[in-house]
Amino acid sequence: MHDFPPAVDAYTSTETSRPDTRSPAAFLWWTLRVQADVVAVNVLFGLVWMLPGTVSPFLVGKVVDTGILAGDLQATLAWAGLLTVVVLFGAAGGIAQHTLAVRGWLIALYGTQKLVVRKTGQLGHVLSRRLPTGEVLSISSSDSDTFGAVFEVFCRAIAALFAFFLVCGLMFTTSPTLGLVVLVAAPLLVGATSPVLRPLNAAQTAERTQNGELTSMATDIVSGLRILRGIGGEATFGANYAGQSQRVRRLGVTTATWQALAETLGVLLAGLLLVVLVWLGSHQMMAGELTVGELISFVGYAVFMVWPLHTFFEFAQKWVRGLVSARKTITLLNVEVPMAEGTQQLAESPRLHDLESGLVVEPGRYLAVVSADPEESAALADRLGRYLPGAAPVVDDDEDLKGRAARRARAERDARRAAAAAIDAEAGHGPWGVEADGVDYSRLPLVELRRRVVVSDTASQLFAGTLQTAVDPLGNHTRQQAEAALRAAAAEDVYDGLPGGWQGRIDELGRGLSGGQRQRVVLARALLLDPPVLILVEPTSAVDAHTEARIAERLPVHRRGRTTVVVTGSPLVLHHADDVALVAGGRVVARGSHRSLLESEPRYRQVVARGMEEDE
Repeated sequence: MHDFPPAVDAYTSTETSRPDTRSPAAFLWWTLRVQADVVAVNVLFGLVWMLPGTVSPFLVGKVVDTGILAGDLQATLAWAGLLTVVVLFGAAGGIAQHTLAVRGWLIALYGTQKLVVRKTGQLGHVLSRRLPTGEVLSISSSDSDTFGAVFEVFCRAIAALFAFFLVCGLMFTTSPTLGLVVLVAAPLLVGATSPVLRPLNAAQTAERTQNGELTSMATDIVSGLRILRGIGGEATFGANYAGQSQRVRRLGVTTATWQALAETLGVLLAGLLLVVLVWLGSHQMMAGELTVGELISFVGYAVFMVWPLHTFFEFAQKWVRGLVSARKTITLLNVEVPMAEGTQQLAESPRLHDLESGLVVEPGRYLAVVSADPEESAALADRLGRYLPGAAPVVDDDEDLKGRAARRARAERDARRAAAAAIDAEAGHGPWGVEADGVDYSRLPLVELRRRVVVSDTASQLFAGTLQTAVDPLGNHTRQQAEAALRAAAAEDVYDGLPGGWQGRIDELGRGLSGGQRQRVVLARALLLDPPVLILVEPTSAVDAHTEARIAERLPVHRRGRTTVVVTGSPLVLHHADDVALVAGGRVVARGSHRSLLESEPRYRQVVARGMEEDE
């Protein structure tokens, strides 16, 4: 058996552990195959659980024929005792089956979430360029739960299938005619609901897509609530969210209508089979072909048959819903990392050279980079960290479109995604243009590069949790190290202002903190990581001048002996740098100390003077 959460390895060469993403159906079968042991045991206990329903009518018939009608008390007690044992045995099997059903459900749920987390970590900054954030959240939450439901109903349907054939066998031993009727009619009744499944699939697909879009809108609104309030955009975005939620509601009603129709057909057709069996059995008893006990048995069989047939209908519905969720999931899992993976060894503290700008980063130095164009600075930091240039994500089109228009919109969306992936792959697999000790980044292992060269920019975010987990997410540093990083980032006031100190709670995205406090906690997190090469992009843009002065003074002391690149225009930070490089037109045009550049470079004075005016 598996433990919770289950061990699911998403990216190994082992066939049983690699998700089968060739099609939605293949992925669903894979989710069942990876826990085949749980499926087998669950089906076994499901059979035990259904045993009273399959065998009890036979035993009741024996009680009537050989005991009650024959006046044999001993036979009555014997068959009644056997019936009691079967019922108790079935109750115990039901408890075990339910326990295993919950276990398998959670394995499917946690396993999917682990796949999403691993794929998200593997893709990194590429993920937002391929799928909306809400889509990823929906896969991890609602779709993973759908796969758990598919597991549960699949095991129950297999057990019901075995019970169905067992009942058919008991019927054949008594009345071949009735047994044949059941054996032929049951598949026809299940197949009669198939015309409903296609529109149900379409309705569920549309609802699922629009629900993912609604989640994305909610995420965007919450993350930008402060800005929306500042520009008076709450009403506009609130109206957009309300409109989207109404579309989801209408699609939910449509989905529920088709689902209700499928369930109604299931109950109606199963009831018709029950009526037919009772009618045929009654006529056979009147003709002397069946005894009273055998008729009672057949009525019991007919009543029980409603249960397996309903399970088959339920399996068909949940399998269709599972296909919808699987289609979204494999879209995420099939996204390939566009970065080439080299094998060249990387030094612990390498010398970096950006060929495009001509910037050279010497090991162990504290280098500041100044540019009048923020886009140049951001692009330089992305190249040094080996991040693809920024691009807008390719989102889903309006799924309210129907028929040919919807297919055309989906085809256009897929074409745009493929084009964006091709552009990224071309950039990620070619020469990167940044060298570490003379070796191009494309020839270096990306994992090792990420460990040695860390970029912390203004887009870095905080997760919900304690201050301790915000500063030290992995929990592998001492308190003294964390306090030193917090002091270097001049973030002591965050510690003092949170009730509980290190155990004080921080909301998602640091919403309970000011902009300057969030920025300093992010800076402390980067400093505590203590990478050989740390690239900081505007680390003091949201703090006041006094706090900025403390950071500017403490930062080079804390990073002494380690390579640090600070992209900034702050004179306070520039004053403490070992070297300052001026970038203009995408190229390094001057380099020296802060004082020497002030004296000799007019373009540098112009940028820094603007920073001085802002500080004043």
